[in-house]
Amino acid sequence: MGDTIWGTIGKFFVYSEAEPLIFTEGSFWLFFAVLLLGYSLVYRTRFLRSSYLLLFSLFFYYKSSGYFFVLLIFSTLCDYVLGLLISKSTINWRRKLYVGISVFINLSVLSFFKYSYFFADTANALFDSNFQPFNFLAHWANVIAGQNFDVTSIVLPVGISFFTFQTISYTVDVYRRKVDPVANIVDFGFYVSFFPQLVAGPIVRAAEFIPQLYRKYHLTKREFGQAVFLIISGMVKKVIISDYISINFVDRVFQSPLSYSGLENLLATYGYSVQIYCDFSGYTDMAIGLALLLGFRLPINFNSPYKAVNITDFWRRWHISLSTWLRDYLYIPLGGSKKGTTRTYFNLMITMLLGGLWHGANIRFVIWGGIHGISLAMHRVWVKVFPKKRKRAPLWKRALGAVFTFHLVCFSWIFFRADSMDVATSMLNQIGTRFGWQSFIQVLSSYSSVLLLMAFALAVHWLPVKWKEYYRGKFIDTPLVVKILLAILLAILIFQFKAAGIQPFIYFRF
Repeated sequence: MGDTIWGTIGKFFVYSEAEPLIFTEGSFWLFFAVLLLGYSLVYRTRFLRSSYLLLFSLFFYYKSSGYFFVLLIFSTLCDYVLGLLISKSTINWRRKLYVGISVFINLSVLSFFKYSYFFADTANALFDSNFQPFNFLAHWANVIAGQNFDVTSIVLPVGISFFTFQTISYTVDVYRRKVDPVANIVDFGFYVSFFPQLVAGPIVRAAEFIPQLYRKYHLTKREFGQAVFLIISGMVKKVIISDYISINFVDRVFQSPLSYSGLENLLATYGYSVQIYCDFSGYTDMAIGLALLLGFRLPINFNSPYKAVNITDFWRRWHISLSTWLRDYLYIPLGGSKKGTTRTYFNLMITMLLGGLWHGANIRFVIWGGIHGISLAMHRVWVKVFPKKRKRAPLWKRALGAVFTFHLVCFSWIFFRADSMDVATSMLNQIGTRFGWQSFIQVLSSYSSVLLLMAFALAVHWLPVKWKEYYRGKFIDTPLVVKILLAILLAILIFQFKAAGIQPFIYFRF
């Protein structure tokens, strides 16, 4: 019996691809409970707090990605040193050199894991060659640790796109003198690896997070209630809504669109729009809530994006940390809107196309980015031709704009979600030529539970802000016993809805 218990405990400390630490698994909440137990002893001492959370964050990433945690340490050390060199240098060309080295190293590592197959396939097609990617990290792990990894297979490390962009923003902001360099490697390592937002954002700027390291732990009763509310709402979004819609409808249609009518393909597109929002914003809600319990405030990453009345408004509401990152570190350095109309449209297109490539080296993501880039440019033209005559448009215009924007975004999601261009074109063909109005009632009846869940999610999403603030405030004001009972009820619901096997968050793959 004792050997079994110790074996189970020992197994928890070893990385398993089949059992990663993710917020929706019981193993994570065991991890977080142990973390809180020790945290209660060290949270008053700043250095101990940072060191303690750094160790737990590195362990969390090891459990999520295995030996890839070496990349996180490598990125941390490089940008810590380069940040100090940029700050201490008084010669401008050296400062530019150091920030250039930082950007080059980070993008090189990211490109190796994310775009190696794309580069190899392109070179082979152009030069009739036979280049094959070689996984150096796997090779070194085999040599040093005696592992047996496949060196011809390159797997994308979880969260690499997020912490890469985060460390790039740090060295660039140090270069721009917007933030002072972090003198302590422990503090910087903690900033880069903080586990709630490490693997799927939000992308946190140093100027937002670093000052919090030097403040005393502070958590009011209302903030505690807010944290619990965010964690519960995030779990509901992810497990009860997103995963259920995905497994019971969306995945089936996207896997074989020709087996379903155009109506079913359209409903699956709507379903994916709900799925990806609930999945990604659900993760963000939980990340913000977990960080708040530990005394740290993370920025908002979603603001009811499907309420957007135009595509520009959508990008002010969707994945805010990425859209503002692209704006500040790509669009504005390209010239933004300061170089004339033609250059502005060009900068928008380049920014959105690269934003698409950030998600993966595939023509589908480029098309997704291109749709948004063209739409943003066209909206600028529209605003110039038809300038607003008053600050707030009438309700019917806003409603019409929201419906149009929602369908434009849904159209782009088809390319984002489809496994291939054939799947995307098949879905569009089914919707356009084989809609199947005659089966309308039958489809509604067959997928009633899924469609009701989708309708519920969208209805809550579109509620007025003051209504959402009302029920959020009511939850925060409830006694602790009620919060515990609601958490137990949630656990029961999750058990009922939870699918067999692990359903990772969508943005883990980016």
